[in-house]
This record gives sequence, C-alpha cells and structure tokens, in this order.
Amino acid sequence: MPENRLAAETSPYLLQHAADPVDWYPFGDEAFDRARELERPVFLSIGYSSCHWCHVMAHESFADEATAAQMNETVVSVKVDREERPDVDSIYMEAVQAATGGGGWPMSVFTTAEGKPFFAGTYFPDRPRHGSPSFRQVLAAVSDAWATRRDDVLAQADSLAAAVARRQRLSVTAVRPERAARAGQAVVPGRELVANAVARAASHLVELADPAHGGFGTAPKFPQPLFLDLLLRAHVSGMAGDLDPAPVDVVVDALESMASGGIWDHLGGGFARYSVDREWLVPHFEKMLYDQALIGRVYLHAWQCTGDIRWRQVLSELMAYVLRDLSLDGGIASSEDADSEGEEGRFYLWTRDELDEFLGATLAKTASFWWGVTDRGNFEGRNVLHRPVRGDLIRPGELEEARRRLFDARAKRERPGRDAKVLAEWNAMMCSTLAEAALVLGEPAWEAAAVAIAETLDTELRRPDDGRVLRVRPLSSSGAGREILGFAADVACMIDAFTRVGQLTGEARWFDKAVELAEQLLDLFEDDEEGGLFTTGSDAPSLVVRPKEMTDNVTPAAGSTAAVALARLAAVSGREDLFAAAERLVSAGALLLHRAPTAAPELLRAAELTGYGTIDVAVTGDRADLVDAVASRFEPRIVLAWQRPGGSPSPADERGQPPASGRHAEPAEAAEPIPLLRDRPAGAAYVCRFGECRLPARSVEELQREIDAALSV
Repeated sequence: MPENRLAAETSPYLLQHAADPVDWYPFGDEAFDRARELERPVFLSIGYSSCHWCHVMAHESFADEATAAQMNETVVSVKVDREERPDVDSIYMEAVQAATGGGGWPMSVFTTAEGKPFFAGTYFPDRPRHGSPSFRQVLAAVSDAWATRRDDVLAQADSLAAAVARRQRLSVTAVRPERAARAGQAVVPGRELVANAVARAASHLVELADPAHGGFGTAPKFPQPLFLDLLLRAHVSGMAGDLDPAPVDVVVDALESMASGGIWDHLGGGFARYSVDREWLVPHFEKMLYDQALIGRVYLHAWQCTGDIRWRQVLSELMAYVLRDLSLDGGIASSEDADSEGEEGRFYLWTRDELDEFLGATLAKTASFWWGVTDRGNFEGRNVLHRPVRGDLIRPGELEEARRRLFDARAKRERPGRDAKVLAEWNAMMCSTLAEAALVLGEPAWEAAAVAIAETLDTELRRPDDGRVLRVRPLSSSGAGREILGFAADVACMIDAFTRVGQLTGEARWFDKAVELAEQLLDLFEDDEEGGLFTTGSDAPSLVVRPKEMTDNVTPAAGSTAAVALARLAAVSGREDLFAAAERLVSAGALLLHRAPTAAPELLRAAELTGYGTIDVAVTGDRADLVDAVASRFEPRIVLAWQRPGGSPSPADERGQPPASGRHAEPAEAAEPIPLLRDRPAGAAYVCRFGECRLPARSVEELQREIDAALSV
C-alpha cells in the first residue's frame, strides 16, 4: 500500500498512520497553507500511540477507503502526536471541553486555515450508535456547513477561539500581579496561607478517599500520585492537623489497594494508566513512563515514612520493569500499548488451564488462590492477575517460583507495541525518581541508569550549538526527524533531574548544567506581565494562542515543577536570583492555592519551600555516614549537598558504568567546590535555613538533632 506524508516522520503514532489511505499532513505550516489554498477546513486528529480508542477509530475510519476518500475530498487532514506536541494538544483540548464539557483521545477537531476551532469532539464511531453520529456523518455536516453557511462557521470559530484564549489565560494571579511582576517583585504566600492551604487540601483529600477500595473517587480510578505525595508531606510536617483517617493511613490504603489490584503487573512490575472499575481490578492496560516515575516516588516516600518492606518491594519491581522493558540506549521509551494480538490486554491475561500448563496442577492451585484466577475469569473469560487479599504482597518462595515461570511463559507472547520516543520531560522525571531512590537505597543499577539518562538528556536532547532543550530525541541514528523545541515542562524537569543527579553523585558539573537550564527557562518561558510560565518558548512558532497552565494534571504543571526545582537548585548553587524566581512562580498561583489547593499539589509543594525555606544540609569531606543519614529521611524541605572526593566525574568500570555508589568512590582530581560547601571545614554537616547555619554536626545523632531543630523554626 502506498505511504502518505507521515512516512517521513519519526513519531511512532504518526508512523502507525503512514499507510492510511488518508492524505495526512503532520502539524505545520504546509497543512494550513494547503487548507488556505483549497479553501477547506482542517481536520485535526490528535492522539498517541498507546491509546486504545485511537486504534479503534483508526481501524474503523482512517483505514477505510470510503471514509478516507470523503476526508481527502472535503478537508485537509492533520495527524498530531499529543506527546510530541503537548502545546497543540492543550489548546485544542480546551476547545473540546468548551464545546462538549468533556474531553479525551482521540481528539477530533475541525479548524479554519488560521487554526481557529469551530467543531470539536473525541471518538466518533464508524456508524451511528449510543446517540453519537458516525464520523462520516460528522464529515458531511461539516462540509455542508462550510459550503452553505461559511459566515456562521467563521463566527463560531471566532467565538470558540476566544473561549480557548480565555480558558488558557492565566486565571489565578497574586494580589496586584501586574504591578508586582513589572517591579520584579513577588507577592509570596506566607506561612499562614501555606499551612492553611495544606490543611484544607489534606482534609479535602481525606474526604475524597474511598474507604472501601482505597484511592480517590469511583470509576474510572486513577492512581493520583500527586495527591498521595501531598498527604505524605502533610503527615511529616504535621500541617494536616488531627484528621480521621490520618493522611498517612489514606496513603497506605491506596498503596495497598493499587499494588493488590490488576492495575499493577504482578509478574513483570509497572502500573497501568488507570482502572476501569472502583476496585482497581481491570486496568486500562497501557503503561506510561510518567506514571512509573510519579508513582515510584510515592512508594519510595512511603518506604521512608513507614519502613514497610512492601513499598520497597513494589518500588524495586517497578524500577526493574522500566529498566528491563523500556530502556533504549541511554533513554527510556514513552509507553507500552494496551493491545497485542489485536486484543486489549491480551499479553497480561490468563486462564486457569494456562496456569496448569505452565505450573503443574499443585503449584497452579496455589497460584490461582494467590492471584485470584478462576475458571470463569474476571475479564472476557480470562483473568487479570490480582491479590484478593488486599495488602498481602510479600510472595512466599513457591509463589515467587510461580511468578518467574509465568513471566517466562508470557515473554514468549507477542508483546504490546512500545512507543520508542525519548521525551525530555518524561525521561527527566524518571531520571529524578531513579536518582532520588538510588540516593536513599544505594542501588547501583538505579544510580547507573539515572546518570545514563542524564547524559542522554544533556547530549541528545539539547541542541549542540546553543544548548536549547529539545522535546524528543530523533528515533534514527542519523538524527532524522523534525526538530521540536522543548516546552517549559521539558526544561523544568531537566533542571530537577540534573540537580538530583548532582546530589546523588556529588559531581558539581550537574549543578552547573542545571543553572544553565534555569537561565534558559526564565529567558524563554517566563511571563513578565502576568507571571507564571508559558508552555512554549518565545523562540517557538506561534499558535492560535500561546498556552499556559497552572493546575496539575496527570503530570505536574510546568510552573509548579520549575518553582520546586529552582528553589532546590538555589540552595546548592548559591544563586539567590533563582530562589526569587521560584517565589515569583509561586506568587503567580497564590490565589489558586487559596481557593483550590488540591488543583495544584505540586505548586503547594513549591509554596512550602519558598514560604518555610529549604533546609540546606552541606556535608563536607568523606562522610558517607552523614550523607546516608540525610538521604534516609523523607523531609521534602531538605536539600543535600556533598561532593565526591576530588569532585570530578566518577570513574567508569569495565562496562562503562559508574561505580556502585558515587559517595563511596575513589578520590579523583580536584574540582571547584559546590557553592554550599565552600569555606567549610571538612568532616562535618552544616544545617542552614535562609542562609543562617547551625553548629556543625560531626555525628549522625548530632545531625538528626540539628535537622529537627531547623525544621521546628
């Protein structure tokens, strides 16, 4: 079958449509110029490679010759990978939500040649059903309106574009934001506002918690790691007050439920995107990298807070999944599909007969009881493995043998498709999680992976001539593919990743790279008029509106991530201007924190850092015991700085990987000391807050007392 223009793209999602009979264009000037030339509307189809309903619409409509012919005769069709172009996705998702009150993918939007939307929806079936018109009926209606009521269509486009602009405009600002921003000042939420916002957010989340099945809400049920981490912070800070149940109990209940349910891959590790039911039993089987990064952090922090070995086991198996199944030559793939062999979830499903075949009757009986496998099944005649006894996660030896055998048998099946895009934002998020976990638990493989991802981000996701961050690494070794400039979230997440790798390895070069990116972020993305960060840089091609987000979604908003990263980087770099920038970003969302703190849990984390101050711990000399003591605590306000003896890059072993633990490496050639460590005698830890330092601590016990005292101020 002949290929269309998408054959020249590198996005796996776009390549899935390269053989469609539709005359697809990638998003760009060529498509809109063609629409202008032909005087046709543009049809934007936005999705991603692991989206199940995107595959359904592709099979029903875009692969159908008659539907394709109708599209080719009436519209200019543009295919967009939402993971490559979150800016485009966010703008037109606003249009869908404004027009329909809902949203999702695939996204189907009709626009003018100027990019103004006038009709928007999501999945349209190939024939009318459940009150929805068929896609061909939609095409016909749009074509008729364009031909006979053009003025009405254009008026609708102006109206909907204005609605998108209003929804995208920063809707929450600090008191008198224009005057504060122009004066270079920040109206920063004080301690009282922050404490009140944390308490109200924690109280609201406790009310939302599902006491029967864990997590929040009903169905579909998402893991909500940002909510869970907020509750853990409220627990350790004591800001939540006396709630029933306690915030930490809500977190434990959710973690037990998720790791017991079918949303967790009991054989290979990793979490699916969400559960279609309230009980966490049947997942939407796709696995996303950002979920692994964010959920992994919560299990790590829960391990630090509770010492419960179950959370360390889940974290270890999650990391094993990412490093085994998603690793790509220094980077990490974006996702795995829900489908294989033409069926949703087929890779993960089992029958009782299959367990008998691979385990033998006796072990199959034990395994069936452990993982809830029945002859009837729980998903279309097959079984999603889960733990019927919620929270009982530590497998006895014979169950570990059963897991290994089933894992090996499953490996012979056709795997779900893997989206091999290496996205800067998601890789940086995973890098941060690996680095933090490696610092806490001392796992050599996690440290090696964190450093490898950081090197990839620095060398392959930054433009060689000027260091400009890019969104996606080209898939081909030749570097083919369109250059997509990085977005604010890409840069912000890379700042955080480089800072955390610096803390893990004790190498000052990572902090220097983080400072470079901080300057790039503020130069290209900060809104000097209304505050906050634009999604796109000032050097990016213009869209119908310049998007900006403040509230968190499945991933944190760029401004929130940046505020946290800048506040932490300021501590180790000595750059007070970076802390001031973090304050400005928090200031831009002060009203949001006052009115709806659960809409921005990551911004609330940033407000805790700027309002209460970071607790900066500088460990000088060869004191791995003091570094370990700091790393073992879950205290979100602590920023650790230490320097590997000599301060230069860790020597590689024969496999080209860093040594097992950077803080135990051999001395190397001297390097410029990290600012937080300068002019401090060796062999002690110095605990500081807002530039004021306590007495040096020379033992673990003294250090813990000094940290506790600093946190109490």
